Amino acid sequence: MIYAFDTYYYEEYANTICLAFKDWEDAEETTIYSEKTNITSDYESGAFYKRELPCILSLLSQIDLKEGDILLVDGYVTLNDEGKIGLGGYLHQTLEEKYPVVGIAKNEFSTPDSQRRKIYRGESKTPLFLTSKGMDVDLLKTKIEQMHGSYRIPTLLKKLDQLTRIE
Repeated sequence: MIYAFDTYYYEEYANTICLAFKDWEDAEETTIYSEKTNITSDYESGAFYKRELPCILSLLSQIDLKEGDILLVDGYVTLNDEGKIGLGGYLHQTLEEKYPVVGIAKNEFSTPDSQRRKIYRGESKTPLFLTSKGMDVDLLKTKIEQMHGSYRIPTLLKKLDQLTRIE
């Protein structure tokens, strides 16, 4: 199973959603998980994970992960060639590296990362940025390119973003 997570922050709480789906090409999810949590930390530039990781971990407590499952986050897993990690990297560490973590970011991170791949989908001239731990990034690049939808953002990831914004 693939579990895609995203969080949207309101003034009083964070709304975290997870869409579960079986295959990268799926047009619909099999399950939607959701949770509203208190915001435990303010946004800190360069330390986004401090704010979002607790939300993801809390929602993960509703999910029975199994061997072979993949976690997908809206953001980065790796940030540079020197070993700096992003939200997905911290998630991978927290889960004792038992599950592959895939990061799909909409905005480019400025430091060089030999494991980062640009993905152009549909007619878009603007790429998505792919990073991962526990799975080959080049294999994943093909999988993300093949995700359902003809636009830059795959269908299920667009839906995920929209669901986080429903109060």
